[in-house]
Amino acid sequence: MFWAFVFISALIAALMVIIDLFRDRTLNGWAKAAWALFLVLVPLLTSLVYLVVRGQGMSGRLDDDAQASKEATDAYIREVAGASQADEIAKAKLLLDSGTITSEEFTAMKGRVLNVV
Repeated sequence: MFWAFVFISALIAALMVIIDLFRDRTLNGWAKAAWALFLVLVPLLTSLVYLVVRGQGMSGRLDDDAQASKEATDAYIREVAGASQADEIAKAKLLLDSGTITSEEFTAMKGRVLNVV
């Protein structure tokens, strides 16, 4: 049971190192290749050395990727969600001013936008 735990822990650490290697844009290709080679030859030792030497930057890169993903998701939601309540009311007001709708229809539209009705 203990050795299974050690093996799984080493495997997870090696996978995290590989993920971080390809996420890091400041590291050049030769350095990435060297880390990957040592990771294949001596996985446990290389994982531990990588965590000590470059571990501080791992969390920063992970946070940066999470923030970029959140910003992309928020931008997509804003794009898909459409206009804000104020924009919808302004459009309804333009329709009222142009005579396309009546004041009762304007009030109903405004109530729907504000979730009153």
